[in-house]
Amino acid sequence: MKIEEQKELVSGFKHLELLANQVVEGFISGMHKSPFHGFSAEFAEHKVYNAGESTKHIDWKLFAKTDRLYTKKFEEETNLRCHLIIDNSSSMHYPKLKSDVPFYHNKIGFSVLASAVLMNLLKKQRDAVGLSVYSDAYEYYAPEKGSDRHHRMILNTLENLLEKPKESKNTDTVTFLHQIAEKIHRRSMIILFTDMFQTGNNEALFNALQHLKHNKHKVVVFHVIDKKTEINFNFDNAPRKFIDLETGEAINIFADTVKEAYEEKVNDYFKSLAMTCAQNKIKYVPVAVEESFEKILTTYLVEKQMFG
Repeated sequence: MKIEEQKELVSGFKHLELLANQVVEGFISGMHKSPFHGFSAEFAEHKVYNAGESTKHIDWKLFAKTDRLYTKKFEEETNLRCHLIIDNSSSMHYPKLKSDVPFYHNKIGFSVLASAVLMNLLKKQRDAVGLSVYSDAYEYYAPEKGSDRHHRMILNTLENLLEKPKESKNTDTVTFLHQIAEKIHRRSMIILFTDMFQTGNNEALFNALQHLKHNKHKVVVFHVIDKKTEINFNFDNAPRKFIDLETGEAINIFADTVKEAYEEKVNDYFKSLAMTCAQNKIKYVPVAVEESFEKILTTYLVEKQMFG
C-alpha cells in the first residue's frame, strides 16, 4: 500500500469510526472485570437506581445477574447532552510521529480518537454530542445533536485535526473556554482534551473552567501528555535543542543537567492542577498517549451516572 493510501485510510473518518467502535466493543466485552460487571449488554438501556425513586421500573432480572439495582431507561426520558472540547494548538501535535506509528500516539491523535470513542458510546445511548475546537482562534463549533448526519459531520472535523497545521498556533485556553461556556445553555457534560500548556496565570484558567460549570454543567478535564518525554524527561545526555512548538523559542541543553529539576516542577504543577480542580469540583484526569482508552471510558461512565 502506498504511503498516500495508508495516510488516507488512517485519517479517514470511516476508519476513525471503525477504530472507535473497536475500542468501545472491546471495552464493553471486558466490563465483567470492572465495576460495571453484568452491565455490558444492557447498559445503553438502563440507569443506576437512586434511593427514593419508584421501584416500578427496576430490572429484577439484571439485579439477579449483577446484584445491583438498575431501572429501565425509556425514550421519553431526557438524554445526556455532551460537549467535547479539543485544544488544537501546536503543542498538541507533539510528538512528531514516524510513518509506521499509529496517529493516536501523539496528543492530538489521542484526543481525536478518544473523542470518536466517546461519540460512539453517546450514539449507542442515543445521547446528543457537540464539539468545539480552539487554538489561537475559535476554530470550530457544533451544538449538541444526536442525528447520524451530525455525527458524520463531527467525525469529518475530527479527521481534519489530524493534519499538522502549516503554521505555529498558540494556546488561548482562557479566552475560548469563556466563549464556549456562553454557547452551552442547556445542562450538559463538558469534556475537555488539552495538554494544559497555556500562557497566563492558573487563576485565570480556573476562572474559565468555573465558567464552564455555570448552568449546573459537569466538567471533565482530560490532561493529555506524552509521559515518556513530558513527565519522565526520557532523553539521552547528548546536547539537544528544545524548541517551543508554539513560540519557536529554543534552548540548547544537556537533558541530564535539568532532568531532576524539570521532573520536580512538572510534579508540582500536576499536584496543583489536581488540587485546584478538586476544590472546584472539576473532574481532573491525566491521560498519557501511551495508555489505552479504558480510563477515558470508565471516567465517562462513572461521571455520567453521577451526573444523572
